[in-house]
Amino acid sequence: MRKILHADCDCFYAAVEMLRHPEWRDVPIAIGGRTEQRGVIATCNYPARAFGVRSAMSTARALRLCPQLILVPPDFERYRAVSAEIQALFHELTPLVEPLSLDEAYLDVSAVTDFQGSATWMARWLKEEALKRTGITLSLGVAANKFLAKIASDWEKPDGLTVITPETSDAFIRQLPVGKLHGVGPATLARLARLGITTCEDMRTTPLTTLAEHFGKFGTRLHELAHGIDERPVRVERERKSISVEHTFDHDLPDLPACLERLPALLERLTSRHARHDQPVLAKQFVKIRFSNFESTTLESLLPASTTTLPSANSFALLMEQAWQRGHRPVRLLGVGVRLKAREDAQQLGLF
Repeated sequence: MRKILHADCDCFYAAVEMLRHPEWRDVPIAIGGRTEQRGVIATCNYPARAFGVRSAMSTARALRLCPQLILVPPDFERYRAVSAEIQALFHELTPLVEPLSLDEAYLDVSAVTDFQGSATWMARWLKEEALKRTGITLSLGVAANKFLAKIASDWEKPDGLTVITPETSDAFIRQLPVGKLHGVGPATLARLARLGITTCEDMRTTPLTTLAEHFGKFGTRLHELAHGIDERPVRVERERKSISVEHTFDHDLPDLPACLERLPALLERLTSRHARHDQPVLAKQFVKIRFSNFESTTLESLLPASTTTLPSANSFALLMEQAWQRGHRPVRLLGVGVRLKAREDAQQLGLF
């Protein structure tokens, strides 16, 4: 039986700022860019969330919802330093740590014998030590797989600890809203509702053929999650899937020529980022455009086999022109990048 922890720092960036400014603890604050730069909220504290402020929301809208909101520019150097302290704490417990971002990680504690092997006691120790050493509050989920552990960590936020034992997991999953399943966004949620599926119990009673008919391969995945099946291991090394850069402009770029004028600067940043990696094999190149009406489009094309060098500026320009034609309107964000060939795809195996 596996024992998996999912650790998540509560409103991490905001929590770090509140440690530096204790007077902000009970007032609404948010980490993000300024309105005049078309900023977006990265995270906010719980007093701000009471006003409806959320991550990924535009700064302009956040200030409309909460005019007294204190807007703080991000200090990623400091956030990375605090994250490193917390990650070091995780590794004191187990070497099997899979960081997902600066503020969350999976831990496989199946083989840990400390705390009499109790994953619940381990989770309590992590919460106590993180608060004592860094001042950061963790929410922990404990379960037999990654899917349930991640749901559990979010169940009683902030400062939560939720344990889903093998004995209680089936009843827990049955009543779980399908919106809690990984990959189920608003569009999929609406499609499921039209099929009469609102809980995992509903999902279980829906034939797999029906799910596959409406959702393809993802239908099979939904069927598995509704039964609590998730065999993904905790991966100590996460494989990079792409290298990319993007930029949100202070003012809309009015047309395609204006977009193409910005392409060299983006490619210069992409070249610099690509150079940090050890000549990965590239599979595709792509461009991303977000138009003035907030609609986004991404266009990609295959690269020759075994390519390790970045495509030419002309090929990116051609992709950008084709992508812009999809919206044919002013642009607020441009991005360029390359997708990397998966390691298991790097060599074609023989039939026998």
